[in-house]
Amino acid sequence: MSSATLPMSSVGHGHLHASSAWRAIPLLPRNAALAFLHGYRATISHTYGDVCKYYPSCSAYAVGAVQQHGAVKGAALAAARLARCHPWAVGGIDDVRPHPRFAHELTRHGFVVPPGKD
Repeated sequence: MSSATLPMSSVGHGHLHASSAWRAIPLLPRNAALAFLHGYRATISHTYGDVCKYYPSCSAYAVGAVQQHGAVKGAALAAARLARCHPWAVGGIDDVRPHPRFAHELTRHGFVVPPGKD
């Protein structure tokens, strides 16, 4: 998936280092949800075209929500965003609120990895 389709806040320069691979195990559900969202954005999302009234789009919002808050809370935030998206919605900029203690790094494809070597 191209990182150009994600907001700049959803991509980074992090890498998964071999020495910290064991610390990435708790991030597997989050990254599995992100892989699903990336697949959706690369295939199904293109059939709808550019119809979202909000920026970022609902699927990009879901990526940011899962990155920042995890698979379960991120999915709930994305569902709430979808509920707000209807024909009478005003729209506009609606970014995901960053997690106050987000202690991970993002890869250039938007996956979450543990912080690099200290």
